[in-house]
Amino acid sequence: MGGRVREGYQGTGPGAITPDGCSVELYERLPVRDEPDIIERAVPAQARILELGCGAGRVTHPLVERGFTVTAVDESPQMLERVHGARTVCSPIEELELDERFDVVLLGSFLVHAGDPRVRQGLLRTCRRHVRHDGCVLIQRENDGRHENLPRERKTAGGLIRVVSSEPAGPGVQSVHVEYVFPDAQWSQTFLSRPLTTEAFELALSEAGLAVDAYLAGDRMWVRALPVPGRP
Repeated sequence: MGGRVREGYQGTGPGAITPDGCSVELYERLPVRDEPDIIERAVPAQARILELGCGAGRVTHPLVERGFTVTAVDESPQMLERVHGARTVCSPIEELELDERFDVVLLGSFLVHAGDPRVRQGLLRTCRRHVRHDGCVLIQRENDGRHENLPRERKTAGGLIRVVSSEPAGPGVQSVHVEYVFPDAQWSQTFLSRPLTTEAFELALSEAGLAVDAYLAGDRMWVRALPVPGRP
C-alpha cells in the first residue's frame, strides 16, 4: 500500500501506526498461522520470493528459515526494521519497480481487497511485472462469509482479536473495525475492504495479465495464479 495516509484507514494504540492503520508493535507480536505451510506446498523448494506487504516479518521469517530467499517489501520503515534474514525494500507496493523478476510473488494479508479498485489494479500490475514467465503469484483472498456473523473473536498470543463490525462505506465497499485486546495493551484498526465474487476476482486477475492455476486449501483463501503468455 502507499506511503500516504489513506482515507478510511486508521489505527489506535501504543507505538507507531502505519498509513493504513496497522500497529507495528501489534504486528510484531502476532504469531504466524498456516501461511508458510500453504506457501511451501505451492512453490518450488528454495524459490526466490518477492513478498509484498511483509509487515514486521510474521510470514517472512518462517519462509527464510525454510530455505527460501525473500525480498520483503513494505511501505513502513518501522515495519521493515523488525525484518531479519531477508533483503528489504521500502516502497508503496503499487509503485514498486525492481529491475528483476522472481520465481514467486506473494500478495498476502487480503491486500487484493483494497477498497479503491485503482489500488487493487496497481497491486496486481506489480505482481505481474515482477514474476518470471515460468513463475507464479500467490494471493490471499477473503473467504465467503468473512463480513457476516459479527462480532466474532478468536484467541491469539495471549490476547483476543475481535472483529467488531463490517459496515457499508460506499458502493461495494465495507468499513471493517477490528480490536486487539491483550493484558498489557489494546489496539484497534479500521480499514476498507472490497468483497469480490470469484468471477470478479478472476476478472481482476485477467485484466492484470494473470490467470488462476489453482485454489489452495479447502477454504479457497489462497490462490496460485500464473502469468498469461504474451501479456506484459
